[in-house]
Amino acid sequence: MRKEPNRPGKPAKKYSQAARLHDVIRILRARFGATVDELAEECEVNRRTVYRDLKALEEVGYPLIRENQPDGTVLHSFMAEFEEYLPVTFTLYELMTFYLCRGQLAFLQGTPFQEDLDAVFARIRSNLPPRNLAHLERLAQAATPHFQGLRDYAPQRDILEALREALLRQYTCRISYAPPRRPAEDYLIDPYTLVFYKDSLYLAAYAHNRKGLRRFLVDRIRALERLDERFEVPGDFSVDDLLGNAFGLIDEAPLAIRVRFSSEIAHLIRERTWHPSQEIAEEPDGSLILSFNAGGEKEILSWLYSYLPHVRVLEPESLRTSFVEGLRQGLDLDTL
Repeated sequence: MRKEPNRPGKPAKKYSQAARLHDVIRILRARFGATVDELAEECEVNRRTVYRDLKALEEVGYPLIRENQPDGTVLHSFMAEFEEYLPVTFTLYELMTFYLCRGQLAFLQGTPFQEDLDAVFARIRSNLPPRNLAHLERLAQAATPHFQGLRDYAPQRDILEALREALLRQYTCRISYAPPRRPAEDYLIDPYTLVFYKDSLYLAAYAHNRKGLRRFLVDRIRALERLDERFEVPGDFSVDDLLGNAFGLIDEAPLAIRVRFSSEIAHLIRERTWHPSQEIAEEPDGSLILSFNAGGEKEILSWLYSYLPHVRVLEPESLRTSFVEGLRQGLDLDTL
């Protein structure tokens, strides 16, 4: 096949496809459209390259249209109604942040969200010069997370796809939900949002048969039917309405908690914010006392046990009793 020559007197520009696509986008956005010949002349490439670039733009989501002109030429332009929604371009610093964050989402494996994420990065890669792409991949590997006990959401794939559509379009749903050690129950819900907590997916929804907000662990949703009814999320809805004063996700009556952490691990406690209401009192021996008001005794106990033997519950007495009883039960099991 005969190679198409460049336009006479116009040597091809020596720059990357990403830079060239940027020029094509700039030209099309600045006017009502351009022909292939006009794009070839301004970008100093041949017609075949222009056709390849226009196809690449369509593949990554740019809404291109073609209009036949009276003189027989074809005008390429962006759809006017979509002009303000053209794909966003990113700086290298922003792309670096995307790549660093990508590794933190390994818990989405098996969900349609993971496929969406893969598609986003495929589009990014298609528009980056190989040198920049290789550099970003190295940056991503420099911040590799380590997960334990990841959930496999592949069995919930169909449910998550239907739930994603219901969340986007605000459809009421009927779900079958199976709490631990209890038979499944049916709920009529308005799905508000997904909550990511400790590498797990929770659905925050208004439950009609409970007349209030509820959390549903996605793993325990056995079936989901999207209904034709639509709903509106209240304008004043906030995830805080769902969590209240919870230490984690369990919203129970708040307790006034005081816990002493020994000097060996005090720096680990001091470095983080565990609850919005927390206060820290430094002790002369290097230990510290953490105080906060929160509900969710089981979650609080689980957190405290992770710091044994360097933790002591001071208040309230009910939490201290539960803490000690949990230790006793663990020791009794160990002797069986």
